[in-house]
Amino acid sequence: MRELYPEIHKVKSYTLRVSSLHTLYIEECGNPRGTPILFLHGGPGAGLSPNHRRFFNPEKYRIILFDQRGAGKSKPYAELRENTLWDLIDDIEKIRRKLKIAKWVIFGGSWGSTLALSYAINYPEKVLHLIVRGIFLCRREEIQWFYQGGAHQIFPDAWRNYIRPIPKSERHDLLSAFYLRLTSKDKKVRLEAARAWSAWEGATICLQSDPKVIHEFNEIAVSLARIECHYFMHNCFFPEDNYILNNAYKLSKISTEIIHGRYDIVCPVKNAFDLKEKMPHARLRVIPNFGHAASEPGIRSALVEATDRYIAKK
Repeated sequence: MRELYPEIHKVKSYTLRVSSLHTLYIEECGNPRGTPILFLHGGPGAGLSPNHRRFFNPEKYRIILFDQRGAGKSKPYAELRENTLWDLIDDIEKIRRKLKIAKWVIFGGSWGSTLALSYAINYPEKVLHLIVRGIFLCRREEIQWFYQGGAHQIFPDAWRNYIRPIPKSERHDLLSAFYLRLTSKDKKVRLEAARAWSAWEGATICLQSDPKVIHEFNEIAVSLARIECHYFMHNCFFPEDNYILNNAYKLSKISTEIIHGRYDIVCPVKNAFDLKEKMPHARLRVIPNFGHAASEPGIRSALVEATDRYIAKK
């Protein structure tokens, strides 16, 4: 089992104004002359963690990370206006141009995989390689599985806490019910809904529930719940339900690693097989005995191996 690289303390950080409303927080570390790699966090709305820098060999990679709109240290916090998939794709391009990078490796898990694949579909000529984990294709069936009915059969205890803020009369459409509360003018209502939403994710993200992970999700509850629900209410702003699969042929010239936990409850492993079918050239690794979280030992190890494997080929 591979461990993460040691903690990286030497980090350059700065901001980039990407619209009249939004300013992004960006970090760089590692080797300024190394292979550029962009880390895309999950959620949307989850933000960065210091551990996110540690999937990459700092002697070989120029590591670039940023908080997406409304997340982490980007401002304004938890903002839903001017916050769409297409805004985020444009932001990635603005960062690339600012840093004068011709091509880069894109690394993303969960929602980060959605964003990574969508960016690569639109800018395939700018991508050296893709490493994607916990595949989320943002199809209606996936959102229904986790937020309306399906995953509740595996975590019925956590599900009870998730639906508690929603009256029984509204539980036939939990997404809409949560959206109503997460956009309420009443701060108490917003916070109660955000905590229930985020606790559900925190309780199910690992194969074995981890109190530390649940606490971390509680810390980001407001941005995570508001922005996720905003995106899912709008089908992640895709023009069609199967946008990624229907456009995956545009990725045929990009080497790709797909990593997915066999017992991923948040994003079922079927998603990875569906993607692999459309990308036969990609390498798919299904990790036994683990779930969704990048922090789980088997997933973590596979991700570090993937970043090392790419750099060894150069």
